[in-house]
Amino acid sequence: MTGTATTERIFQGIGVSPGVAHGKVLVYRTAEEVIPEYDVTPEQVAQEVVRFEKALIRTREQLHELQGRIASGVGSEAPSSIMEVHLSITEDPALIEPVMRRLATEQKNVEHILHDVVHKYVNALQSLPDEYLRERVADVQDVGHRILRNLLGREHTGLANVPPGTIVIAHDLSPSDTSSINRQNVLGFATDVGSHTSHTAIVARSLNLPAIVGLRDLSQRVRDGQNALLDGYSGTLVIEPTQQTLFVYGQITQKRQSVEDRLASLRDLPAETLDGHRIVLAGNIELPTDVPSLHAAGAEGIGLFRTEFLYLNRKDYPSEDEQYEKYLAVARAVKPHPVVIRTLDIGGDKFRGDDAPSESNPFLGFRAIRFCLANVALFTAQLRAIVRASAEGNVRLMYPMISGLSEVIQANDRLASVKDDLRREGIPFDEAMKIGAMIEIPSAALTAEMIAKEVDFFSIGSNDLIQYTMAVDRVNEKVANLYDPTHPAILRLIRSVVEAAHNNGIHVAVCGEMAGQPLYVPLLVGMGVDELSVGASSLPRVKEVIRRLRLTEAQELAATTLHVTHGHEVQAMLNALLERIDPDLAH
Repeated sequence: MTGTATTERIFQGIGVSPGVAHGKVLVYRTAEEVIPEYDVTPEQVAQEVVRFEKALIRTREQLHELQGRIASGVGSEAPSSIMEVHLSITEDPALIEPVMRRLATEQKNVEHILHDVVHKYVNALQSLPDEYLRERVADVQDVGHRILRNLLGREHTGLANVPPGTIVIAHDLSPSDTSSINRQNVLGFATDVGSHTSHTAIVARSLNLPAIVGLRDLSQRVRDGQNALLDGYSGTLVIEPTQQTLFVYGQITQKRQSVEDRLASLRDLPAETLDGHRIVLAGNIELPTDVPSLHAAGAEGIGLFRTEFLYLNRKDYPSEDEQYEKYLAVARAVKPHPVVIRTLDIGGDKFRGDDAPSESNPFLGFRAIRFCLANVALFTAQLRAIVRASAEGNVRLMYPMISGLSEVIQANDRLASVKDDLRREGIPFDEAMKIGAMIEIPSAALTAEMIAKEVDFFSIGSNDLIQYTMAVDRVNEKVANLYDPTHPAILRLIRSVVEAAHNNGIHVAVCGEMAGQPLYVPLLVGMGVDELSVGASSLPRVKEVIRRLRLTEAQELAATTLHVTHGHEVQAMLNALLERIDPDLAH
């Protein structure tokens, strides 16, 4: 009997969690819940309210149980933090109040109303300009589905009972699915959608499982039981790999493991070039629970602490004391290294409820420093909390989305007023606390010489600087190819910002994705950037490149690239340098 020959097929996506896995495909598809719709009498509305409240309580119990299993089984705080976000959604007035209001006015069953409210909530999140916030859509959907299942009395086993040696392939994976996975049975994930900051990527890294996202329609093109080789380094998925492919990957895996071991040994060594030039290598965090992973990677403090988590999934603003406690805890956790706390970087649409007027272009709208300057009470409370935390001695403050000098002056005036109030109240703080500005808008980059006179440091947000300069939405696949960190305009803007900073005696960092990619590190070092702030998983690779580089060759490279007319030529030069100084990281 002659068997049917299988053909090796290769799919390319985005590697978001390193590692290689070889196993059997399981295509995971979630069944769409059928949501009933029917009228209820005025007398039955109270019963619907009780049903909703019981479903919320049951959902919270399930999330607490899941959080406990994660904490005991994973040993990482990131998935547990996702469950914290989910718990906060179950108490979010923006979710609960519309359901209660519509139960009274529409007199429909609660499942139907909740389904519609979640749909509108998701649409509102998807319209936000911040990529991280847009990707929290999955959290809201996941919680909404969990509440609906509890209302309908339906169980959801998810991926808890998959067989050993499984590679999960799906259109997308909810946080509940990924967080409840049996680590012994699942070898890796691959999804049609997602990015480096999606929930699938976060959980995969925390579970130390290789993962690929952005594979488009992969889940429709494979079937259960097929052999798969998943490469989370390069983002390559091979279906029905040949023996030759498996042999080659076996050798690659051994080599990569030795590289990982070597990188881990760098933890306590400085980020210093071969000719003695020191770069500060700090970390970016979303939540206070991200700090331990930075410690483990050897970060020299926190170059970007995003404070938005305090403002999400709530109708009111966080109090000054609540913020102060969070900021102080992080400052103490990283001491003696510094922590740069960025003021609120989302728009007022997050706080004004269902009836808030939408903005036609929120990317260019009323958000970040613009929103804070117009909402004095909110801004003052956050400034007071940060300044109070500065008494610890290692806190720095940074303003986001600065477009020009006037905004910095206004923000500094408000800060000065806050300091005056605290002095009168006898509340201690660091009189020498450093103040910084994010340079992520072309107008700020072009007027950096003026802004530098009013602050103590710059932090270049490369993601938005590229996006705004090139007029490219980097998550829009139709124009994503135009998002080019090596475009001559971007290189000139970065160089001019660094020169403006140094001309005025201030420090300049880069905290966007460019800083965390080994390919661009020599270019940034050569341009004179003083600090790179990256995610914990990127930090060892960035340090390795710095330690194998000479400042003189980086400077020569940077000077040459300023005279190159096409980004792809710069990319080729960077690839050649990385291949020469560290071929292990060039692939």
